[in-house]
Amino acid sequence: QIHALVITFGLRHDSPISSKLLSLAALSGAGNIDYAYRLFSTLHAPRVFDWNTVIRGYSISKNPNKSFSVFIKMLRAGVFPDYLTYPFLAKASARLLKPELGGAIHGHALKNGFQIDKFINNSLIHMYASCRDIVYARRVFDEMPMKNIVSWNAMLDGYAKCGDMASARQVFDLMPQRDVVSWSCLIDGYVKNGDHKEALAIFEEMLVLGPKANEVTMVSVLCACAHLGALDQGRSMHCYVMDNGLPMTLVLRTSLVDMYAKCGAIEEALYIFRGVSNGKTDVLLWNAMIGGLAIHGLVNESLELFTEMQIAGIVPDEITYLCLLSACAHGGLVKEAWYFFECLGKHGMTPKSEHYACMVDVLARAGQVAEAYQFLCEMPVEPSASLLGALLNGCLIYGKSDLAEIVGRKLIELDPDHDGRYIGLSNVYAAVKRWKEARTMREAMERRGVKKSAGFSCVEISGTLYSFIAHDETHPNSKQIYEILEFIVSQMKLDVHKDIQEYLSL
Repeated sequence: QIHALVITFGLRHDSPISSKLLSLAALSGAGNIDYAYRLFSTLHAPRVFDWNTVIRGYSISKNPNKSFSVFIKMLRAGVFPDYLTYPFLAKASARLLKPELGGAIHGHALKNGFQIDKFINNSLIHMYASCRDIVYARRVFDEMPMKNIVSWNAMLDGYAKCGDMASARQVFDLMPQRDVVSWSCLIDGYVKNGDHKEALAIFEEMLVLGPKANEVTMVSVLCACAHLGALDQGRSMHCYVMDNGLPMTLVLRTSLVDMYAKCGAIEEALYIFRGVSNGKTDVLLWNAMIGGLAIHGLVNESLELFTEMQIAGIVPDEITYLCLLSACAHGGLVKEAWYFFECLGKHGMTPKSEHYACMVDVLARAGQVAEAYQFLCEMPVEPSASLLGALLNGCLIYGKSDLAEIVGRKLIELDPDHDGRYIGLSNVYAAVKRWKEARTMREAMERRGVKKSAGFSCVEISGTLYSFIAHDETHPNSKQIYEILEFIVSQMKLDVHKDIQEYLSL
């Protein structure tokens, strides 16, 4: 409509108005990049700003490839790129995960004299790190004569994305100054790499030494609490959000729902969930709540919430159906699981390995082990370790030792350096008293140099997490802990004996 008015009033050749209209069409949330390109094509002599606007628009669109098509047309038109052109192209390369394109853009920028431009170099560090080429990212970083905090943050985030938290921490410690982005990158890196306790430790350090956390920081911290089951700490984080007046974005609300649900505080999760009006929810929030109900065995509530979700007009995605399949597995609902699995295809979604694994789990838990194995053999994707593990558990529960042996051997082939694979097959043999084969598995594990990692559990007491393994005596109060444990066991035995006596007297 605005474009039509511009044409009607004869202003289509007015450069400032055309450029603003182009920016609105290419970059705004309600815009349309293809429409923007058609508008751009009508400009008599587009400036470099206009070319950059279209390149930028495509770099954040569903088809970042077109950024490069426009760039080539720009060069052919004799328009010289500036310091803004290359970062948009680097962003497109990062989104496409194509370091070869990014490398070509890097070379072009150097050729045109942009070697020391911080804005371009920072975008190149991000691009190479996103493409998991951390060596080139570091090379660009080291060759920068002048670095700003964005440069340091890009390098820190790059190491974190590549899973090298030792180097990420080293960069963090060397930073001449740190902002909330620096702390958030480090915390998120530890969360993404599974070191949730360290993530919380860094957050505690941030509270003392660093700036005030923002909603991005809190999303990562809440994720750490969720994985550790640290409910008291999660509640403290919720209080921090409220006390510091952080904006309660939908992403942050979803993280709170996820944390409370995974920590077993279903009522608190529902309270946060219900605090969002239906018109402002999204599929991620519904998934968090449906999945939270499912993992705690609240199967009917989970399915009822899905019905409510459909009434609210929220379109389910692949994660929604994964949560529903998980609920069916917990409730032994084979018929319903088949329905949800088939819904994926009906709604234009392709089942992932996780969906197949859940379906196998549903069948195996329900005792339909042969059907689960047939389903596995007919899958269009290669079976994953989690999928075979679900089938193996079903075989063990229902005494299908022959099939369990086949599955156990396949698991070792898939994951030969995982201690649990050897122990799982050893347990299969032990269950049917094939002691020689059970011992052979343990020996095969030792020959390969696979060490059995000790399983551990965590318990949260007064906001502090304590980890312990079997026969652990490292805690300073371990003597009292074992005394209480022995007392509890003795009371359980007395209760069992009492129940038996009551049964016999009937």
